[in-house]
Amino acid sequence: MLQQQFIDWFRSASPYIHAHRGHTFVICFGGEAVQDHKFSNLIHDIALLSSLGIRIVLVHGIRPQIEQGLQVHGKKSKYVNNIRITDEIALKCVKAACGEVRADIESLLSMGLSNSPTTGFNIYTTSGNFITARPIGVRDGVDFLYTGETRYIDVATITQRLDSGCIVLVSPLGYSPTGETFNLLTEEVAAAIAIGLKTTKLIYLIEDEGLFTSNGRLLRQLTLLEAQNHPNYNNQLKNAVRACQNGVERVHLLSRHIEGALLLELFTRDGIGTLVSTNPYENIRKATIDDVGGILELIKPLEKAGILVRRSREKLEMEIEYFTVQERDGMVVACAALYPFMDVAELACLAVNNHYRGTDRAGTLLTFLEQKARQLKIKKIFVLTTQTAHWFQERGFKIADLQSLPIERQQMYNYQRQAKVFIKHIDSLK
Repeated sequence: MLQQQFIDWFRSASPYIHAHRGHTFVICFGGEAVQDHKFSNLIHDIALLSSLGIRIVLVHGIRPQIEQGLQVHGKKSKYVNNIRITDEIALKCVKAACGEVRADIESLLSMGLSNSPTTGFNIYTTSGNFITARPIGVRDGVDFLYTGETRYIDVATITQRLDSGCIVLVSPLGYSPTGETFNLLTEEVAAAIAIGLKTTKLIYLIEDEGLFTSNGRLLRQLTLLEAQNHPNYNNQLKNAVRACQNGVERVHLLSRHIEGALLLELFTRDGIGTLVSTNPYENIRKATIDDVGGILELIKPLEKAGILVRRSREKLEMEIEYFTVQERDGMVVACAALYPFMDVAELACLAVNNHYRGTDRAGTLLTFLEQKARQLKIKKIFVLTTQTAHWFQERGFKIADLQSLPIERQQMYNYQRQAKVFIKHIDSLK
């Protein structure tokens, strides 16, 4: 059993190992993660990603470390609109915190992949003054002093370091052409670097357990509009939207408290976090000839069970124009065909990947095809089924006799299967 689980896992993960190799990811985490006793596990996973050929930029935060430094000086933090006012003492604490955290991260990465088959694989890190910054200045009468914002990212130098095989480590510090140092917001730095490098992914390891709906369901995907309208439109979401609007393909928000969160998100199809992207991770579309193999994988188990009529590859290729597929990250997870007969259409070959059953993808696909039928001015849809009668009845289909079908479909009826006929009138659709 365990052997089969490993085989299944490795087969499902291998396409992602191949797809991610050579791509650049920006990974951002707060200073709280650095203080966590499990931080070494996160760094080990980052080293593993690097060993798989993923180019990595790490952007770390330092908020709790600054707080501790201010306490030593007998000072308290000052915030306006969740932005720190950085005076001279706070700036000293910022510099000290950056040095401390950077040293901790570099020391852990210097261990490479210890106690593993790849022991001896060297992980090289590099850091530098990659960010030119400017002061935020005075806002609403408040002078933010040494708190700044990103003005320019030295993309060429960062790219050069990545090309040499290094993990690039970036602290939330920026420097002005006149030599001043500014404290920057970590999430903004990560987004600016991801935009400048045109990275495939920007990953925020967040303190919360995730982003949820009002009824407590984890949000797996957000469009840019949905992200902007989310009630918890925080710094991570705001910068996720900004990154996607400026060319970053996908932004992932993961709870850092989940062990192995990076690996679960990057090497499984469903992941464990919230994805923000301009293009849908999952969508319904018209099938193409390239989908034939995926459709065959879906319907073969159902054909073997006698639920669906067997279709050869040749038949599928000839009829592919009638098929609609539901795709999830490049994988066909559901399919169905709609065959028109004048003002009537047959719904056939409705199938869902076994892993995604119970998620109502079949219902979603049915609704999509009902809408399509209405656009084609089709008055009713019929199905022939041997084992799923109740499912269709629950969705408004009524039992009918064979004679209610178009003549040409009656002539093709397989009397050996004795499939039952169900019909749904388009006029009744809401």
